[in-house]
Amino acid sequence: MSDFSAAWLALREPADRAARSVRLTRAIAERVAPAGRRLRIVDLGAGAGSNMRYLAPQLGPRQHWRLVDRDATLLRLASRGPHIAHVETIAAERFDLSTLDPPSAHELFDRASLVTASALLDLVSDRFVAIVAASCRRARASVLFALIYDGRIACSPEDPDDGLIRDLVNRHQRRDKGFGPALGPAAAGEAARQFTAAGFEVDRDRSDWRLTPEDGELQRQLIEGWASAAIEIELDPDRAAAIGAWRLRRLGHLAAGRSHIVVGHEDIAGWKN
Repeated sequence: MSDFSAAWLALREPADRAARSVRLTRAIAERVAPAGRRLRIVDLGAGAGSNMRYLAPQLGPRQHWRLVDRDATLLRLASRGPHIAHVETIAAERFDLSTLDPPSAHELFDRASLVTASALLDLVSDRFVAIVAASCRRARASVLFALIYDGRIACSPEDPDDGLIRDLVNRHQRRDKGFGPALGPAAAGEAARQFTAAGFEVDRDRSDWRLTPEDGELQRQLIEGWASAAIEIELDPDRAAAIGAWRLRRLGHLAAGRSHIVVGHEDIAGWKN
């Protein structure tokens, strides 16, 4: 990863922070931060570092972060930002996660206390999750995967075509994102299954975006993105016209200051006993 712009990642970061599971964050912190031990944390698809900025102040001292992404520009932003509490060192590593295999995963996770990612697992394949689960088991690393899209979209005011758009978007989410067929809305369940099978104790919690009219630009970009994704899937000209009309109605609600959107996500934590 990543194919996301710095502007998009900055726009979504406040919604991500507000959505994340405090309970699972605390549960992981209790397990990976014993007194005096240096923490080695691997962040997959790290982008511009939002996951590190959220987690680091809540973990113990003496943290070493290994940020992994294929986008060198985003990695520079992540590693050159202001000092973050408890972070001693940051290693930014340019690596295409779509090429992850058991040997490279073993190297990445060697001596890791925690392997984490944000907004990643719904983009990857079941094979990718299997490699990560096996390699984390080998390293005895705990895991925390945040903001996994789960297929739920709820808009207010409701529109008769909301369900159509949601179904088309979810079909689009299962397309190949570079890792093979993406797990999309099935990602949280598949990750929980695979990590449980690998011997982890797994816990799950909701981490929904709850967007209000104050999140106007984020809502606008979501509406535009969903309409574009739906049109890519839907080849029927009549339904394509319906998608365009839905887009205009939703943008109208947004302009009138009455648009609320919930986007369903889950966080997953796992640890070896």
